[in-house]
Amino acid sequence: MAMKVLLVDDHPLILQALQSVIQTLGDDVTVVGVDNAAAAHDALARDTAFDLVLLDLNLGDTDGFAVLGEMRQTHPNLPVVVVSATERSADVIRAIDMGAMGFVPKRSSTRELFDALAMVMSGAVYIPPAMLGLFQQPQVEVDTEPAVMRPQPEVGAAPAAGGGIPGLSLTPRQTDVLALLLKGLPNKLIARELNVSVETVKDHVAAVLRALNVSSRTQAVLAVSRLTQGQGGFSTFRSSKP
Repeated sequence: MAMKVLLVDDHPLILQALQSVIQTLGDDVTVVGVDNAAAAHDALARDTAFDLVLLDLNLGDTDGFAVLGEMRQTHPNLPVVVVSATERSADVIRAIDMGAMGFVPKRSSTRELFDALAMVMSGAVYIPPAMLGLFQQPQVEVDTEPAVMRPQPEVGAAPAAGGGIPGLSLTPRQTDVLALLLKGLPNKLIARELNVSVETVKDHVAAVLRALNVSSRTQAVLAVSRLTQGQGGFSTFRSSKP
């Protein structure tokens, strides 16, 4: 599948390394690398064909979270994956809360990066399996063991027939709402996408949160990430929409 990726990282060696690694996905993969926020904004303004953005949180004088927020506002349907040296739970939660579709520590293995890209491009949210346990208890910081040294999930489990997550009882419309919620879309954009009222979306979101036994959007994203990754590295959550 053809894919065009925008890399945003102010460290030349890391930028070059990521470009080389992602290019190995196939001859039909195009990688564009930039080293600052202004260049990233210019690239997205000039070219609407990007399928994915990999964003570093540390961009020198620029706040990576601010860049993430701007991208989610100006390009709400463009998936953004944070690739960062930090592994603090607060940073992971904040990135996902702001609409990032994934969080990949820079010391992750190539396999983990490819798992992340596959899941995000399939519509799922990716958080390293070793980090998912951080969110079961508040204010727990990641330990110093590299994620690549930890056990990885087996690959190969398939999504439930017709989309959705096994054991999670949702109506087709609630499934659609959850799929868009996982993309970081606010209620107004979800309503526009599904051609329903904002109040209807709010009702569906509330039902989804109850089904997942969580109380916020971010908790829902984390819960779905745990469930899908528990089925295998490439398991994905899909909308019931064709």
